[in-house]
Amino acid sequence: MKYDITLIGNYTKDTVVTTQETKYVDGGGFNYGAHAARALGANVAAVTRLNKDDQHVVKNLESIGVNVFPTYTQDSTHMELIYPSNNFDERTLIMPKSAGSFTSNQFESINSEIFLVNASVRDEFKLETLFDLKKKKALIGIDLQGFIRTKDDKNILKDTIWEQKEEALAMTHYLKADAVEAEFLTGESDIVAAAKVLGAYGPKEVIITHKDGVLVYADNKIFQEPFKLKKIIGRSGRGDTCGASYVFMRLTTNPETATKWAAAATSIKMESDTPLKKDKKTIQNLVKRYN
Repeated sequence: MKYDITLIGNYTKDTVVTTQETKYVDGGGFNYGAHAARALGANVAAVTRLNKDDQHVVKNLESIGVNVFPTYTQDSTHMELIYPSNNFDERTLIMPKSAGSFTSNQFESINSEIFLVNASVRDEFKLETLFDLKKKKALIGIDLQGFIRTKDDKNILKDTIWEQKEEALAMTHYLKADAVEAEFLTGESDIVAAAKVLGAYGPKEVIITHKDGVLVYADNKIFQEPFKLKKIIGRSGRGDTCGASYVFMRLTTNPETATKWAAAATSIKMESDTPLKKDKKTIQNLVKRYN
């Protein structure tokens, strides 16, 4: 079987702390991304690492038609996401436990048009593993967060200098980042300028999410669309939903159209603290408001 898209990333047990409440949710970029791609009609595989006590996440994905390839580990990744204000681009991340690093044998038997790496922290997906993924001759997408984040002695995640960026980004077709990460890597506070700098490192298409919407840099052009939602309930998974939606839609549409679909899917997801669970028709109805 050849999949449209394969998501790779650790499951995370998330504690989400906002000014209003504390919530406990099933997280992980692969989880949000797999739900989004499946909602849009993709043939989806997911590769993850987690403790057996959390295998309900595997069953949830299988129940919607995702083929899951789990590796069971001593611990699931634990993540605390603290949002101190209503600006959801500002947050502190604490990771006291990790499910560890991926190995090449976890995806060697999978055939896919796209592999999207949704790591949480550097070394979860090492450069040599990325080289092995490249050998599969598929389109590779990566989320920048999993390559610039490191953990300090208090388990707080920090963006740090990424010395291997040229090698990694030379292999990358799709690069996903948020505005804060893009500014950190490029030094550019303007997201248009940041997207162009990121593109110069090698990725063919750059997707940047920010508090108001999504920006795409592809074919030397900028495409931007706002999020259209009544209220933000679930900020976590914003970029994962957007990235997976965009890259899947690019299999059949141009960058401009894919940007609209990604913005619409992400808008709907953020109105809930769960992964995207609406159907394609619901998403399409919102897409029509972008035209």
